[in-house]
Amino acid sequence: MSHKTNAARILDKGKIPYELKEYVVDESDLSAVTVAQKVGLSIEQVYKTLVARGDKTGIIVACIQGNHELHLKGLATLSGNKKVEIVSLKEVQPLTGYIRGGVSPIGMKKNYPVFIDLTVTKQEKISVSAGLRGLQLFLSPNDLISITKAQLGMISAAL
Repeated sequence: MSHKTNAARILDKGKIPYELKEYVVDESDLSAVTVAQKVGLSIEQVYKTLVARGDKTGIIVACIQGNHELHLKGLATLSGNKKVEIVSLKEVQPLTGYIRGGVSPIGMKKNYPVFIDLTVTKQEKISVSAGLRGLQLFLSPNDLISITKAQLGMISAAL
């Protein structure tokens, strides 16, 4: 891919090492499990980015392992909210600038608070969307935490 995404440019600016990995997108299957298979990583290393709305904080972003589901109560507690809910699909692009299947926690339209599941600390290398369907960023968990100023906590449960 000849052009860089906002996420990649931000990592370049921060002098953070990363790798871009392209894969063929199947519009009917945008699951993290499929992405993991296509980029050659274990599902535990592929993190999906979810956009939520807290009753006190407004929009927040959660990154969890691809084979986990978001624990809304855990995210609410960690983010200082009483209640959190996932935003509707039609709100994702206007809020983030990204489309479903290509939402990166890096380089959104606004700098929303980012929360990453604690499982990330068990990995040496992880993958998140680079901001386009069919393009993943590989980087260290500590670099993702640093560039997004993320808070860590127990915000997911295995499916």
